[in-house]
Amino acid sequence: MGMGCRFPTRLIGELATSGALQLQTGPFGSQLHKEDYVASGTPVIPTEAIGRGRIRADVELPMVSSSKAAELARHRLRVGDILFARRGIQATGLAARIDQSFDGALCGTGAILLRVDQEIVDSQFLVAFLATGEAFNWLRTNAVGAVMPNLNTGIISGLAIPMPAMDVQRELGGFLSTLDDRIDNLRATNATLEAIAQTLFKSWFVDFDPVHAKAEGREPVGMDAATAALFPCEFEDSELGPIPKGWRWVNAGDAFDVGIGKTPPRKERQWFTADLSDVPWASIRDMGDSGCFIAYTSEFLTRDAIDRFHVRMVPAGTVLMSFKLTVGRVAITDREMTTNEAIAHFKSKAGSPPQTFLYCYLKSFDMGSLDSTSSIATATNSKAIRQLPMTNPGDELANAFDRSVGPLFEQIQNQQRQAGSLVQLRDALLPRLISGKLRLPDAASVAVPELG
Repeated sequence: MGMGCRFPTRLIGELATSGALQLQTGPFGSQLHKEDYVASGTPVIPTEAIGRGRIRADVELPMVSSSKAAELARHRLRVGDILFARRGIQATGLAARIDQSFDGALCGTGAILLRVDQEIVDSQFLVAFLATGEAFNWLRTNAVGAVMPNLNTGIISGLAIPMPAMDVQRELGGFLSTLDDRIDNLRATNATLEAIAQTLFKSWFVDFDPVHAKAEGREPVGMDAATAALFPCEFEDSELGPIPKGWRWVNAGDAFDVGIGKTPPRKERQWFTADLSDVPWASIRDMGDSGCFIAYTSEFLTRDAIDRFHVRMVPAGTVLMSFKLTVGRVAITDREMTTNEAIAHFKSKAGSPPQTFLYCYLKSFDMGSLDSTSSIATATNSKAIRQLPMTNPGDELANAFDRSVGPLFEQIQNQQRQAGSLVQLRDALLPRLISGKLRLPDAASVAVPELG
């Protein structure tokens, strides 16, 4: 901890020596192979599932059989365990606590397990400290490897952690966990709302359920007569297979103004800032952290950088899609921003389908069908993005879909903004609480109105 900490501190290594905690590296790669993964069984927590304080709910966990899990019994996780992401450019330095939903899962090969004696160290308090910028930056700075940073138990042992009295640890850990619970609940509600919109899109524009119903002489389910009348009652052949009569295929580049972001020279640091008054500059990682709408970015560009390097501005309400390294990550801009060159923007123009239609289309599209432009990394190119085939059902039906799901997206956007405000509040309170500079009653008086 820095010199401003008002609590006594101990090195993690000292606590390990005294028996207050244990550090253990995850299984070796030789113990866990690709062929060991099965469709259902015991989940394994991979590096990419380790988020800031908690296991990410948006990452699908690999599974192993019960017999394989028995072989790896020493890596089985308990409630209160903490996992460090020990490798990876983006993940190294992150730490997450295991809650009841992951009790009995296995530590992955890219993680380090920390298990505390809950009578000496409160795991909620500890993971809150590990989520501070100070702890994260210390771990990143001390990781070994310039290209691919790595952590090990020796490095983690050198991290000093605050050690207030146990009752203080539990109070602070519980308070910060309450904030995280509220944030998680908002995100889970949004995931449910988005799933409803995606289900409707799939029914109408992928499975063509209303068209099949009318072709069989039945009334489409779940819509009024005016909407049902917009669907044809038969199919016709197209270059991509049967399609509802009167519909057509168009390229994304014809339906939208598709553009690509840009990165100014990285060696010229004057173009990049953390100043909120500058222009948000989105990365693929920011998209992964954002949810449906992207409002916050980890870096910003100066206005001079945008003018000098002709960086494309992206209006609020525009769909973004990543097409390098992580292909197919999709989000909608919550405000005007810019992006790096690994992200495509789909600006609306005259005759464009609604952005809600585009968002659901891209989320349902098989990104594996895109041509790869790299033998060493997952990537496609802007030409392939512009040539993405889109079903065009006509303006009336696309707008009817927008009217149906628009309220869902509006609710998602409002709740995501609320979650974003809570994240900012938590991040502002966290270092002051953990260091002892802010008393819990004072923090609670600020947080209670935000918690609703």
